[in-house]
Amino acid sequence: MPELTLAGHAGDLHVQSWEPAGAPRCLAILVHGYGEHIGRYEHVAVRLVAEGAAVYGLDHLGHGRSAGERVLIGDFEPVVDDVHTLVEHARATHPALPVVMIGHSMGGMIAARYAQRYGEGLACVVLSGPVLGRWDAVDALLAAEEIPDAPIDPSTLSRDPSVGEAYVADELVWHGPFKRPTLEALSTTIAAIDATGAVTSTPVLWLHGEEDQLVPIEGSRTGWQRLRGPDAEERSYPGARHEIFNETNQDEVLDDVVEFVNRQLSRVSR
Repeated sequence: MPELTLAGHAGDLHVQSWEPAGAPRCLAILVHGYGEHIGRYEHVAVRLVAEGAAVYGLDHLGHGRSAGERVLIGDFEPVVDDVHTLVEHARATHPALPVVMIGHSMGGMIAARYAQRYGEGLACVVLSGPVLGRWDAVDALLAAEEIPDAPIDPSTLSRDPSVGEAYVADELVWHGPFKRPTLEALSTTIAAIDATGAVTSTPVLWLHGEEDQLVPIEGSRTGWQRLRGPDAEERSYPGARHEIFNETNQDEVLDDVVEFVNRQLSRVSR
């Protein structure tokens, strides 16, 4: 699992990569969510590597091992640019390979915005529990005079209690309150995605847990209805909470991701 540093828009970005034993057939870019880091996606990367992907992911500004004040993001457009820097690095390392992007939660929002701006360069996009459309928690926090110091409830992540326990024990995860500029930037980006509309340049798969209390499915679905293009697909999982890649049915979810990605790669190679 090689690690390296790339220059981001506001400081150094920590990058991890995973390579298959043989020549890769595609590049997979993982985009993590709020307050966490790319190391939490190693099992996702391992599954993609088994399918022949060279996998890359970074810690966003203010997250994990990257530079910046913790979880402070005043504008997500440069964060999308950071992800593009990573894509260009991966392409330079493995020229001429199709690129797949997989984003979770806030990372799903970033991947959705990336697809709107750079979708013509992607074979496909997968959005897991993405922040889209309407996120009532952000509106409620912005309406508060003071942001409450209330960390994310680990029980909302997965029906597997060990997931929440590992999250709480992870020193690279942010366990403090949201910061108002980040909430404002989230709201602005949700609105920008809505205003830009459908992704028509690449197929997009929307995945969501039906019992997601952190990013409730109905709010995300309103944004998905605006984002979805002619090649869009969707799946939801009864009983699943927010982190569907860490859920008790994670094998089913990853099977769905792999099936979709393989189908799109076959289309691109024709």
